[in-house]
Amino acid sequence: MKETDWRFRIAHREAWIGLGLALFNFAWWFAFAYGLGSRPVEEYTYILGLPDWFFYSCIVGFLVMVVLVTVIVKFFFVDVPFDEEQEEHR
Repeated sequence: MKETDWRFRIAHREAWIGLGLALFNFAWWFAFAYGLGSRPVEEYTYILGLPDWFFYSCIVGFLVMVVLVTVIVKFFFVDVPFDEEQEEHR
């Protein structure tokens, strides 16, 4: 039985992290867009001229995701070479 390449374990872990980030982004957006946005228009409050539900779901959500993705990539993702390992050619 051939041993699985170590790079696949890293790729699978990083794919799960990416899926988790995408699900978190959707949950954030959904919670603010439909949570705050389901009120009558007369009850909206505005931030920088935007309805609060839009500001929190799209503007703040984008900034939170930028920070999260930057931190995750910097501290949890690993630089993996795509070349075949040198030991296999010897």
